[in-house]
Parts: sequence; structure tokens; C-alpha cells
Amino acid sequence: MTLISDSVTARLMAHTGMQRVPTIKAELFQLRRFVPPTLCADLIALIERDRRASTIADDNGDAYFRTSETCDLSADLPPVQRIEAMLSQLSGIDPAYGEPLQGQRYAQGQEFKAHTDYFDPGGQDFARFCTLSGQRTWTFMIYLNDIEAGGATRFKLLDKTFQPEEGKLLCWNNRLADGGVNHATLHHGMKVRKGVKYVITKWYRENEWRG
Repeated sequence: MTLISDSVTARLMAHTGMQRVPTIKAELFQLRRFVPPTLCADLIALIERDRRASTIADDNGDAYFRTSETCDLSADLPPVQRIEAMLSQLSGIDPAYGEPLQGQRYAQGQEFKAHTDYFDPGGQDFARFCTLSGQRTWTFMIYLNDIEAGGATRFKLLDKTFQPEEGKLLCWNNRLADGGVNHATLHHGMKVRKGVKYVITKWYRENEWRG
């Protein structure tokens, strides 16, 4: 597992323009202008067409914990195929380990409070989500547009905040070198103050994706 992580990290660092956050607490990277504007616009149109209310694993009783909308992006759509190929080339991760691409839409006032992308090993839904494909490993998230105010992604435990920028990629390893989950990847999709924020997210698993 460590060797796989090291391989992904080395590949990311070799990409022109890739920036690694200077911390020993997590492997966290950003790459500006990764996705061209035309492809961002195509993905936004797909999210607008098929969006639905977002949900969470291990419901915590907070009805306002995640107030965004979500869209599953079908693998047979040309814009999805293009971004999938870009992510595979960038990361070197076998596409078979990837979950289907997902889009998110945040209207004014919507947010996703501080959470982790990995599934809580002690959570009530852990077995349901991880028995077949294993735990989540890497997250790749792309902002599809600029917004007027708010909507940043804040990693509180790393004291790092990223502002939405059209085409900008954020990616991070949800695991530690020993295979445990990395609590420092806790992040908050902060409230949009003005405008609408669109992002797409790609998660990878320990094992091949089996739904």
C-alpha cells in the first residue's frame, strides 16, 4: 500500500505546475488550470441536468451538515470520458480502482461541514460501503468555476484554505503510510456567500470498484 502511495506521489510531483502543501501531516496537492474552460462548462451542464439532494454516510442527525446537490456522471458521456482519462494519466492509478465520477453543486448558503472522505472504520455504515471495494485511498477534486464569494475548501487541521478557481485540481491521500486513515484530511466545503459553486470529485479505493 505504501509503495502505491509513493508511486502516486512521485507521479504528481513530476507534473509541471503541481504544488505540494508543505506539511508532514498529509499528502495534499494543488494544480491550477488543470481542466480547460470548455470542459468545465460541459461538466457544469451535466451537473445542472441531473442534480439531486446530497446524502452522507453515517447520518449524524444534522439536517444541515451537507446541503449541496449531487450528480452521478455516467461513464459513457464524452466529457466524463475525457476527464477520467486526464485523471488516470495524471495519477497513474488503475481506473478499475476508481468510483464513478461525481459532481456537486453548491448554491448560495449551501455547504458541506467538516468531514473526511474516508469511511469511519467504527461507523455504522463502514461494512456496507467498504466490504467489496475497500477503503477510499486518494481524492481528486476539481473546481469547475470561479465564484463571487465564499465556497472555499478548508483543511482545519492543516491550517490551509483553498479558494475556488476554474479548472483547479486539489488531490490528497486519505491514508497514512501504515494503511490507517489520516484524520488530518478533515475538510470543510465552506458556505457559498454569493454565486453557485460546481465541483467534480473522483475517489479511488483499495480494491477494484465493485459498486
